Amino acid sequence: MKRTPMELAAMASAAVPGLAPTGVAGSPDDAADFDSAILVDEAGKQWRVRSPKHIDASMRLETELLVLRAFVPAVRAELPFALPYVAGTVRQGDLCTFVYSHLPGSTRDIDSLVAESGPLPREVGRAMAAIHSLPHDLVNDADLPSYSANEFRQRKLNELDQAATTGKIPPVLLRRWEHALEDVTLWRFNPSVVHGDLHEDNLLVSNGRISAVTGWTDLRIGDPADDFAWLIAANDPTFTDAVHAAYNAARSEAPDPHLIRRAALSAEFALAQWLVRGVAAENPGMVAEAEEMLATLEADILEQEAAEKAEQDNAAAVAAESAAANRVAAAEKAAAADAQAQASASASASASAQAAAPSVVLPASHPAPAQSPTVSGAVSAGSSRVSVMPIEAEPLESETDGSAEPQKSAEAATGAIAVVPAPKVTVPPTEAVMDKAPDAASPSAANTDAAAVVPHADAESGTKQQKNVPAKKKFGPIKKK
Repeated sequence: MKRTPMELAAMASAAVPGLAPTGVAGSPDDAADFDSAILVDEAGKQWRVRSPKHIDASMRLETELLVLRAFVPAVRAELPFALPYVAGTVRQGDLCTFVYSHLPGSTRDIDSLVAESGPLPREVGRAMAAIHSLPHDLVNDADLPSYSANEFRQRKLNELDQAATTGKIPPVLLRRWEHALEDVTLWRFNPSVVHGDLHEDNLLVSNGRISAVTGWTDLRIGDPADDFAWLIAANDPTFTDAVHAAYNAARSEAPDPHLIRRAALSAEFALAQWLVRGVAAENPGMVAEAEEMLATLEADILEQEAAEKAEQDNAAAVAAESAAANRVAAAEKAAAADAQAQASASASASASAQAAAPSVVLPASHPAPAQSPTVSGAVSAGSSRVSVMPIEAEPLESETDGSAEPQKSAEAATGAIAVVPAPKVTVPPTEAVMDKAPDAASPSAANTDAAAVVPHADAESGTKQQKNVPAKKKFGPIKKK
């Protein structure tokens, strides 16, 4: 039975003596469980009214009353946000309506909340860390549910079996959730105090900070990841990461590496829990809504798995191409190194062979070196060879004028010069004197191209005459006339 805001105002007046509402407006809440409204009295003070729709919701409100009474002033003072007070109750049959004192701030829808810039994400993380750091005695003394990590996992498995019996859960989701629940490493966490129903409608925001937290009907000791499920459902990774970072910074224990993954599972599994509640309440609207959301989740997961597989296949192909290219490059590098080694070995062998080779006698057809030694010798008219040896040449008496210094051969101290072939030469009769080897004291004209003057006796007159005799040239190949 749905109650209007005016009906809720009348119930509040009965619950709180002296309350005279002057204004009323609807308030967001869990529509399946509660009717809610905000009241304004004559003094301008605000009040909140929550009325349960069924017996289970009424029991949750009564549980919250116990929780709020457990938050003694000393505990409240340690929290960075305000908590509601129960101002009064009124019972109608099996259902009990609660009236709460006003709290500062207002709720935000999820889109405006995640779009909020500044310190708000850090404020949300700090508020969640403060809740999870509450002493366990707060829950145990109120006789509220408490689960170890393994007990919590087993409870989820039981809920999964219950959801599977409806026959309305897609097989893809059943397999996905079962595999996650069977992964024991995922469920190794330190149990903490958990709000249990944390979402944007239970967070009041004022001046960019969390001013109050409401909705304490599901307080328990269990998995802290459950309080992150609403952030995963918001589908804003940037906001979620900022809240998670602030949360880890505010906690005194080491970060839980699997918290966000379990939070994602909790967000998905909430759809199955909603379906089970709809089936149990025989509410066709809830069942149809749950089935629609489950179908959308199935499509999203199939699309995500296909994208991940395509990405993995692409990465494998790229890795294979890279490996093949590396093998080709390595083979080319090895071949180049082998070629260089062979070239170096060949060059070394050639150098060694040249160093070990004997001296070679050059043939006469090769031109004489630019600085070949100057020598004197004898030429035989009938010989085809010229014998050359180093000698010391002195000028003839007829060529000595007392002022000229005798020239010495530049190569007097060297060994024998290589024998070269010489062509047959016809000596003129006037130069018969050259048939004899020159005297050791004869002057050398090896270094001049001018004509040398030598004495020659005239047979008739008996007087000496000078004959122009061509000077000896530097030795090289003798040319034919």
